[in-house]
Amino acid sequence: MVDIFIRISLAIVIGGIIGYERQYTNSPAGFRTHILVALGACIISLIQVKMVNDTLVMISSNEALANVYKIDMGRLGAQVVSGIGFLGAGTIIHTKGSIKGLTTAASIWVVGCLGLAIGLGYYEISFVGTVASFIVLSLFKFIEEKLKWSKNEHKIYIGYLNKEQVMEAIQKYCITKDITVLNLEFYMDSDKENREACLITMRKSKATDINDIILKCGLISGITSIYEVKE
Repeated sequence: MVDIFIRISLAIVIGGIIGYERQYTNSPAGFRTHILVALGACIISLIQVKMVNDTLVMISSNEALANVYKIDMGRLGAQVVSGIGFLGAGTIIHTKGSIKGLTTAASIWVVGCLGLAIGLGYYEISFVGTVASFIVLSLFKFIEEKLKWSKNEHKIYIGYLNKEQVMEAIQKYCITKDITVLNLEFYMDSDKENREACLITMRKSKATDINDIILKCGLISGITSIYEVKE
């Protein structure tokens, strides 16, 4: 009973660690979702272990049952891994050529695997896997932003008067120019008398000049100001 409590507690902690990072970055699936995935996977592993142990006890008491009872140690775990894929798919958002949520979907899958490892008693694997996952999600994001492949990604500030009209026009322009919108942040700009504004993170092709994008978008009716945000 104590061992079960320890494994379930560890699953909650590990799911919470990775879930906290996802919650902090405003991802579709956050703290509680990751905990529940790890907990569910751990419970399945515990059920699998219990089934194997009970089967071995019955066979040891009656060897004739060895030809009757067959148990596959990894079958339930395999169903968990494939089933989590559907849950992860629910976090992926595809709109107008932009895809978000792939990292969160991957983190949910990893958390499920870690939960299985804990439930089966592989504490070393689960510990190292948790540390590695957290490093990839937090530290590697910073490295990724600094690498050369990010040079075609730009952040554009846009102040506007009519949100729906402006966003529709920008979406149409991005589609015609093969520009991928990676992120949209809407807020009230206190420096501009609380005027509505948004920060668009986009990825352009090498052939497209960012200044040309700003110039063309600046001609859209309803836009009051537009410029690139340098980090």
